[in-house]
Amino acid sequence: MIDKKTIIKNIPHALKIVKISKLGKRQSGKVRDWYTKDNFRILIATDRISAFDKILGLISFRGAVLNKLSEFWFERTRDIVPNHMIGIVDPNVMLVSECKALPIEIIVRGYITGVTSTSLWKLYYEGQRTIYGIKFPDGLKKHQKLKKPVVTPTTRGTGADGHDEPITKKEILKQKLITPAIYRQIEKVALALFERGTKIADKAGFILADTKYEFGLDKQGKLILIDEIHTPDSSRFWDKKSYKRNLKKGEDPENYDKEYMRLWFAKQGYTGRGKAPQMPEKLIVDLSQRYMEVYERLTGEKFTQDTSKPQLERIVENVSKLI
Repeated sequence: MIDKKTIIKNIPHALKIVKISKLGKRQSGKVRDWYTKDNFRILIATDRISAFDKILGLISFRGAVLNKLSEFWFERTRDIVPNHMIGIVDPNVMLVSECKALPIEIIVRGYITGVTSTSLWKLYYEGQRTIYGIKFPDGLKKHQKLKKPVVTPTTRGTGADGHDEPITKKEILKQKLITPAIYRQIEKVALALFERGTKIADKAGFILADTKYEFGLDKQGKLILIDEIHTPDSSRFWDKKSYKRNLKKGEDPENYDKEYMRLWFAKQGYTGRGKAPQMPEKLIVDLSQRYMEVYERLTGEKFTQDTSKPQLERIVENVSKLI
């Protein structure tokens, strides 16, 4: 794991935007930049971090952690569903195949938790008992394990200001966003991916509380997994040892994911409206090291990064080899 001193030193050099003029037009989402070349996409994981559908700052080495961790998971889930990864050309850059992204995201939830507008616990706490078309009983408590994982779709927000909204299976099929056959396949695949992720996370001492999956269709119209998988950005990882202990105290489990940041902002009174407070140095360091710890515990490998040159310079050199 990269030490605190190095993280602080690299805060001013965190990767915000990657412009490579030779590649043509840059496209950008909340946390990734990409370029399209021939029949593939050059997907660049920046250090931007978002929550509440807003970009809230930069976390040193975050992009490399997510990119390398996605590589780890893509390799270990190919037997369940094909994915868009062709290969890694830089710690922050993945070469992926082009496909048609489906207009929904799939969240699989094994626990009732969360503070965002689409989270299960927030909606349940506000009094809803039929959520995402699924009926939940009275008496559930925050962070409680569900009898079985549930599939809860949302619309797929696009662009830097895209918003995700809850949607039900019935609404998806009624609006003909996806064919019934593809949706059935998505549900089956998503639950299988979650089961695989849960087992690997458990061995690493984590609880995979919930996670997001994105899918597309390849040129033959076959289902393909895209974006990222089982990262601290797309998933909630709780330290297994802290789960029961903290709940007895009335406290949250130890978070090793983006929820750690969401909770900090929520305590400052920010949940997406108005001007966001600036993240302090300590929060940036804590998040960076927690992301690295997730990588190391899940993969069993030490997270390292070449800091001898700026990230942007290294990325441009490595990506230029593709041109």
